[in-house]
Amino acid sequence: MPMAEPQIVESRQQFAEDLARFQETHRQMLAELGKVIIGQREVIDQMLAALFCNAHCLLVGVPGLAKTMIVRSLSEVLQLSFKRIQFTPDLMPSDITGTNVIDEDPESGRRDFKFLPGPVFANVLLADEINRTPPKTQAALLEAMQERQVSIGNQTYPLPSPFFVIATQNPIEQEGTYPLPEAQQDRFMFNIHVDYPSPEEETEIYRFTTHGKPAKLRAILGADDIARVQDVVDRIVVSDYVLEYVTALVRATRPKTPEAPKFVKEYVDWGAGPRAGQYLIKGGKAIAAMEGRVNVSCEDVRRVAVPVLRHRIGTNFQAESSGIDAVQLVELLLKEVREPKLT
Repeated sequence: MPMAEPQIVESRQQFAEDLARFQETHRQMLAELGKVIIGQREVIDQMLAALFCNAHCLLVGVPGLAKTMIVRSLSEVLQLSFKRIQFTPDLMPSDITGTNVIDEDPESGRRDFKFLPGPVFANVLLADEINRTPPKTQAALLEAMQERQVSIGNQTYPLPSPFFVIATQNPIEQEGTYPLPEAQQDRFMFNIHVDYPSPEEETEIYRFTTHGKPAKLRAILGADDIARVQDVVDRIVVSDYVLEYVTALVRATRPKTPEAPKFVKEYVDWGAGPRAGQYLIKGGKAIAAMEGRVNVSCEDVRRVAVPVLRHRIGTNFQAESSGIDAVQLVELLLKEVREPKLT
């Protein structure tokens, strides 16, 4: 039996060590966040998964569920710059990206344009109530989220690395709001639903928040550390078996494909594109890495299916009149689409 190449053995050992450090980092981050956030473990894991995949996420929940506190606490355990933008109907694109201002040299009197960076120039950007500002201003984030840069006039300015956008949205108050266009929703890896706490968690929240000052959180990761963590996640193995399952799941969301189940043809106007499949795989990698596994399973894909697909399936009027939403359709798909047969 041939011996394994020394370089391969060393590489595997190095990856095992990197993965162990990743797990310890993840554990420390959860411990720090647990000092100020009661419950919401699934929400926190999904936000961390998006961070580890160098992607963005959208938090959706009613007021008072600590969405902003979760984001601010996450920024504290990251040794990164943090900015918060409160989106309002009168917010202008330049209020986000920055603008050119006239700068005069006091000695020569010469005037020239100088770029004044906006709050988007941060590592972690909280876009609070993003649906309260018009589409023109919402679109100001599109280039920043996709290209990691901002164009002002003839100049292009790179954003700091890493760059991570977390937007929040209130699902119950729609008067005076501007729903995010599908193109911008697709820029978010996850659409994360923040639900009410359990009775035990809610009692603990009251006890914790009405007594004393909140704990000071310790920074766990810096910019260089995050780059190494993201590299570990990228190296998680995805088999052809899992790839086939992801392909089948994504194609089943499209009503005009032969693979689509009857309920998809009946209730869906348009399904998910290839980006959904990419995010299912990346999200599965992050879940596997957080649990210390070197390869992605179909179960990992199923765990991220709802936040990945929820905002990438367009339901029709018949679905709305029947009280069926995108989440219910994704859950039906997860039961309908079987794993590939082993050959």
